[in-house]
Amino acid sequence: MSHYPRILPVGDAAFTVEFGDRLDEELNRQVHALDAALNAQRFPGLVETIPTYRSLLVMYDPLAVDEATVRATLKAAVEELHAQRSTPTEGRLVELPVYYGGEWGPDLEDVAADCGLTPDQVIRLHTAPTYRVAMLGFAPGFAYLFGLHSSLATPRLTTPRTRVEPGSVGIAGAQTGLYALPTPGGWRIIGRTPMSLFDPARDDPFALRAGDAVRFEAIE
Repeated sequence: MSHYPRILPVGDAAFTVEFGDRLDEELNRQVHALDAALNAQRFPGLVETIPTYRSLLVMYDPLAVDEATVRATLKAAVEELHAQRSTPTEGRLVELPVYYGGEWGPDLEDVAADCGLTPDQVIRLHTAPTYRVAMLGFAPGFAYLFGLHSSLATPRLTTPRTRVEPGSVGIAGAQTGLYALPTPGGWRIIGRTPMSLFDPARDDPFALRAGDAVRFEAIE
């Protein structure tokens, strides 16, 4: 039987700290708590930390610090967080305007039909919660969000689109997400925000970061 958290090597310059084997908001908060702790007090040789739903990838410079020291540092950090029952500081609140339906949300009608709702009900349910960015992944800036109302859970498309427009808001299973770049994708697209979610020319290219809170506002 596996015991968590687990500290596992990834090649010769990284570790992953796994907090569990399921998609769970509390596990994700533990990931973000460790991420915040390591970046608040960076150890020599730390290069980058990358949070996911249930684990944190910790990359280090093997010329600056040895593997045993990094492992011991991560073990101590995990134990300290567990003892303190620490949770991360809440991220920024980002409000995103969204055009729902029509050419911007071509799957809104189908999602409504699958869920036994009207399109307006889908929009109201989708804009009601405050979401939290669990992680960025798949493509630069693509945000996976916790908080989707359970009645909106909808399977992915049987055949993915070859291109999804940047800013598209999608649903896949029990998740909602945001496409930051034009990419292929199989999520059900219910709307699109006109805000730029990823721009490499900006000082901070990402409009959203893991841990941020997000609210959607329906616009005409």
